[in-house]
Amino acid sequence: MQKGSFIWGRVEKQYRSIDKRVDRIWIVILLIAAVILFTINLGILPLRDWDEGTIAQVARELRRGSASEMRWLFPTLGGQPYHNKPPLMHLMIAWAYSIGGVNEWTTRLPGAILTALTVPFLYSIGREIFHQRICAIYSALVYLTMLPVVRHGRLAMLDGAAVFFFMVMLLCVLRSRRDLRYCLGVGIGFALICLTKSILGVLLGAVAMIFLFWDTPRLLRSKYMWIGMFIGVAPVAFWYGMQWWNYGDAFTNKGMVNQSLSRIWTSVEGHKGPPWYYLLEICKYTFPWLIFLPASLRLTWENRNLSWAKLVLVWFCVYLIAISVMGTKLPWYVFPIYPSIALAIGAKLGEVENLPLLTPIPRFWLVMLSLLAVVSAGASTYYSWSPTPSSELQLIFASLSVTMAIAALRAQRGDRQFIKVLLWGTYVSLLLFVKSNYWVWELNEDYAVKPVVQMVAQANPGASPIYISSTNHRPSLDFYSDGTIKPASPDDLKYYWQHDKKPYFLLNENTLKTLPLDSVEEIAKQGDWTLVTKKTIPVKK
Repeated sequence: MQKGSFIWGRVEKQYRSIDKRVDRIWIVILLIAAVILFTINLGILPLRDWDEGTIAQVARELRRGSASEMRWLFPTLGGQPYHNKPPLMHLMIAWAYSIGGVNEWTTRLPGAILTALTVPFLYSIGREIFHQRICAIYSALVYLTMLPVVRHGRLAMLDGAAVFFFMVMLLCVLRSRRDLRYCLGVGIGFALICLTKSILGVLLGAVAMIFLFWDTPRLLRSKYMWIGMFIGVAPVAFWYGMQWWNYGDAFTNKGMVNQSLSRIWTSVEGHKGPPWYYLLEICKYTFPWLIFLPASLRLTWENRNLSWAKLVLVWFCVYLIAISVMGTKLPWYVFPIYPSIALAIGAKLGEVENLPLLTPIPRFWLVMLSLLAVVSAGASTYYSWSPTPSSELQLIFASLSVTMAIAALRAQRGDRQFIKVLLWGTYVSLLLFVKSNYWVWELNEDYAVKPVVQMVAQANPGASPIYISSTNHRPSLDFYSDGTIKPASPDDLKYYWQHDKKPYFLLNENTLKTLPLDSVEEIAKQGDWTLVTKKTIPVKK
């Protein structure tokens, strides 16, 4: 008996060692795949409005500030106090600037790397809650191949970093169920979220606490958990306390109320939508994985007595309800919900993987995969023969069409390999997408900023400010021009022309024709924009 137990102990230790080795291999594979997808051609396109331009400008001012100014604690935007968000992410970008210079690549790199890290972390979370490794693998790969995750993760925004810190917190929550030392990581993760996106930390912290209340309530009574949370709250309280000490009511009113809390009950800067706004966002951008979401949520509800289902239900429902009732609606607010969707779909795909061979696949899946194949083929054909053909879009949609067609054929035969075809083909299609010039499609919504700024730099009008005939404030313009180009209304342009000795205007073609200006001297022209100034009239002696 003792000899048998000893042999079994050796076998069990060997099995655990092999199991951990396999996990490490998968973590490395997922990390490499994520880093490639999130960093390839990262600096090929200009920064977009709004978040990218603002974050980049704050980061550059942090880098320029002297040690005595303490801008790491009191950041500025255009020389004025910046109260919108804590500067953790901005500091990371400022460090990237000090190493690689100020450019698009270094601006986006910190956020892209942190978002890439969420993929192996989601795998680790899956290993904590699923009995089968395949469910964790599928969850991580589905999350990696979601279009909104790739797009927003590559941009210089705060959401990818906030999701990474939340996953750190959540992984520590799950592991603290068997090792209380991980309670410290719960507090650290909470602090990092709050120092990245302020009030979001409260919401994501509530998600974690509600899950514990349902799944492992004993941890809420543990002193180690509350010690960890206290350690996490301390740096957050210090930062907010220093802001209030330095700025007083200005920070309370502008930074906490106007920029953060008011988003709950009002639509800030006109960003509003119906309560189902985020459901539409999920439906629009999560194909092809949206096909599996209804069945995945049904499976989750049927297994709501299990830890993985409790986590998915709390994460998905609490977060979705909270952002849906908010007055301000922005597409990237839904970012933190995508990992929970991936976990639900990963569980369903894992169940399908273990079905007996040749078991029929749901007909709805076959129809939707076939429909996606036809639609993608149609889009590829359209971009081949349209008035403005695009070989890049043609190739992207062709790749999607082939992927969906092969997946549909294999699924129709009951072959479980259709899942792997779908994952690999979607990954390749996303690689083609991020290598193209279309992955930041918002750049086409307004005039291109960089050519205008380059024209001004080449013309070298001097130290005077340049006024542009646009009332639309664009943070990317502030960043690239370093604040020398300022928007102005037609009335303001008339005033500056009359009262400034040597005004410099950037006028589009329509404004140049309609604005009554005398003695106009054209300095440079770029596309629809013309840089003009007032002719110098020689003084007669």
